[in-house]
Amino acid sequence: MDLYETPEEQEFRHRLRAWLRGKLPTLPPEPAATDWPGRRAYDCAWQRALHDAGYAGLHWPADAGGRGATPTQHLIFLEETERAGAPYVGANFVGLLHAGPTIAAEGTDGQRARWLPPILRGEEVWCQGFSEPEAGSDLAALRTRAVRDGDCYVVDGSKLWTSHAEVADWCELLVRTDPTAPRHRGLSWLALPMDAPGVTVRPLRTLAGSTEFAEVFLDAVRVPVTHRLGAENDGWRVTMVTLSFERGTAFVGEVVACRRTLARLARAARENGRWDDAVLRRRLGSLHAEFSALWRLTQWNVSEAEHAPSGGRGGVPGVAGSVFKLRYSQARQELYEAAAEVLGPDSLDGGHEWTAGRLSSLSYTIAAGTSQIQRNIVAERVLGLPRAR
Repeated sequence: MDLYETPEEQEFRHRLRAWLRGKLPTLPPEPAATDWPGRRAYDCAWQRALHDAGYAGLHWPADAGGRGATPTQHLIFLEETERAGAPYVGANFVGLLHAGPTIAAEGTDGQRARWLPPILRGEEVWCQGFSEPEAGSDLAALRTRAVRDGDCYVVDGSKLWTSHAEVADWCELLVRTDPTAPRHRGLSWLALPMDAPGVTVRPLRTLAGSTEFAEVFLDAVRVPVTHRLGAENDGWRVTMVTLSFERGTAFVGEVVACRRTLARLARAARENGRWDDAVLRRRLGSLHAEFSALWRLTQWNVSEAEHAPSGGRGGVPGVAGSVFKLRYSQARQELYEAAAEVLGPDSLDGGHEWTAGRLSSLSYTIAAGTSQIQRNIVAERVLGLPRAR
């Protein structure tokens, strides 16, 4: 991709920066991290503001309700919103960053018309129902069953680590529709309404004390066949599209946020005298180089996703997303380990924002596909090594 901005892209940056300067001071205080109903309302109000200003789904295809922006405009948007301290997608992340893009790439015209506009307007929140107690990294081992009954599927089973299930309207649900088929070939991707009879949500408390994850229990839940994305038993392929978005482009805003966090950490080291430690300075410098390289890889992934063909309906990220996810997960942990070194005893304060960030960083080598899975993908699909047995 061309990393130089055109006059039109420079004008886009200036216009966005001016809008952020005017809009951000008008926002109400951000709710507590543990108040997910409040966070949902806050995040959806921000999404609506983006929609009304013409910035929602910026990089989505125009026929999916987006603006069909260039990769550079997408990256400018991420840079400027992070630098301005604007709200992140929050409770909207599943809908905006992988369920919505998957529907845009794989859905029928009717499915796209039903589900994409409410996501972009911040009216409906999605969660992800993939992992199960016996099927985490080995996703194809899932046991949740969906049996065809006329125009509906009857779904029984359970899901684990379902992000924002307690405030979601819809769930991207992976189920087994043919138990006799090879395990990768008997799956289907369904859109589950979370208010359907038989759906029970039980929040899970994380190490940091938050409850953005939940267990979801499904007891004879009826889901219309029209809520299936793709063909019956083609769910593994559709899910690979979802995971490509989740690993390839869903973390791009977080890279910018980490670069901003690193700059704050360097300032903290100067203020508390730790900057005099040459070893620590080298460590922070190495992290600066690491996140600069990750940002360049992010630019590559975004550009690749925007230009890769996907049935004429927008691009799907490639396997470079696994390269990014693998290194980013480790770099984020290293960033907050460095923060603990800079802050010293303050890093043990459970209420300190750095402490929460460090605890959260521990999950990144597991979330969105473990590092072991990413290594397998890179080995097989990038390096051409034999498939693991």
